[in-house]
Amino acid sequence: MRYISECSLSSIVSQLKSGELSPENLIDDLCDKLDKWDTKIKAFLPENYRRKRLHKELSELYDKFPQKENRPILFGIPIGVKDIFIVDGFETRAGSNLPPELFEGEESEVVKILKNNGALILGKTVTTEFAYFHPGPTGNPYNINHTPGGSSSGSAAAVSAGFCPLAFGTQTIGSISRPASFCGVIGFKPSYNRISTNGVIPFSISADHVGFFTQDLKGIEITASLVVNNWDNSNVKSERKPILGIPEGKYLQQASNEILEAFQQAVKELENKGFIVKYIPLFDDIEIINEKHRDMNAAEFAKVHSNWKKQYEDKYHKASLELIQKGEKISEERLKEAIESRNIIRERVRKIQEENDIDLWLSPSAPTIAPKGLDSTGNPIMNLPWTFIGVPTISIPFGLVDQMPFGLQFAGKYNEDEKMLDFVNKVE
Repeated sequence: MRYISECSLSSIVSQLKSGELSPENLIDDLCDKLDKWDTKIKAFLPENYRRKRLHKELSELYDKFPQKENRPILFGIPIGVKDIFIVDGFETRAGSNLPPELFEGEESEVVKILKNNGALILGKTVTTEFAYFHPGPTGNPYNINHTPGGSSSGSAAAVSAGFCPLAFGTQTIGSISRPASFCGVIGFKPSYNRISTNGVIPFSISADHVGFFTQDLKGIEITASLVVNNWDNSNVKSERKPILGIPEGKYLQQASNEILEAFQQAVKELENKGFIVKYIPLFDDIEIINEKHRDMNAAEFAKVHSNWKKQYEDKYHKASLELIQKGEKISEERLKEAIESRNIIRERVRKIQEENDIDLWLSPSAPTIAPKGLDSTGNPIMNLPWTFIGVPTISIPFGLVDQMPFGLQFAGKYNEDEKMLDFVNKVE
């Protein structure tokens, strides 16, 4: 049932640099995997002559960077890109039945950065409709009868299966962290606005984050240094272990008993390894936070789709239409209040964090393991408050529960993404 293989970004970068691996062989290896297994996983949108295109684009890269010593770090590495990013030469469908011409525009800013650093686009990865809840056909590489999560379903599954060492997605509620947990990979969501969303079809402009998946933490650091605005980790290195905070109370109780049991085991192991763990009440008003975030998302989603819906209402899935209809009923005043409360809650969390000397918040990445069946992508409830307040998060695989992956979610301080990754390195 398992379709997973090793595909570490940092290892591939190293092998390409040393000459142990050639870009040509890498392309062929990844395309061989796709040809063999993606008819079952369905992580990527189908493409005729993918291999031929990639070799042609690699030849153009050689012309652009003829001197080996001047080649950028991602030279010749094929990556996956969620199908809500505009990419030159590819249609953008956003997992929907609407005409792709509606979504044409200038290539995504982050895709341009990746290409300038030598990356090749392996293909578009499957997304739920408009990055909401209506799932695509992608299965979980650990067990194809289980969901990979959403909405960045194809990107997480592609990295888990070893189809590519790096894939990009987005998170508006839990669309990086949850599929990372379900698929047993690392998923990084930066602080709000630290990766440009230009050229990405919006869901909720006040909550949309661009993020990405790898199999290795070093790969996350390599990629973050390229795409995160004003990245600077020169002064963040710390010799000490981070102090971990467990957000006790109603928020944590949203997770299932089996996940809480596995989570407590993880915490115990960290304590046994000498980490200081503090249990701090946090998010006791989680129901209000959940409601504000959902209101904000629905209202802004409705604005994005107001014109498209008038002409193509019959092409939307019921779930997306219901969200639009909900959003249309939310007043401007209520939307404004939800947006303003992000900063208030973020400041409250920061204050609690500083008063208790907490370096990282630690929680489950998802309330369950990946549910069986492909008609749902699971619940993003464990990711919601961190996305709402826009702090950086990363989901790291911890182990298996009932033979399916389970992830730990770390949250840092707003705009201190570099420091968060340094501390997470010490935990991992």
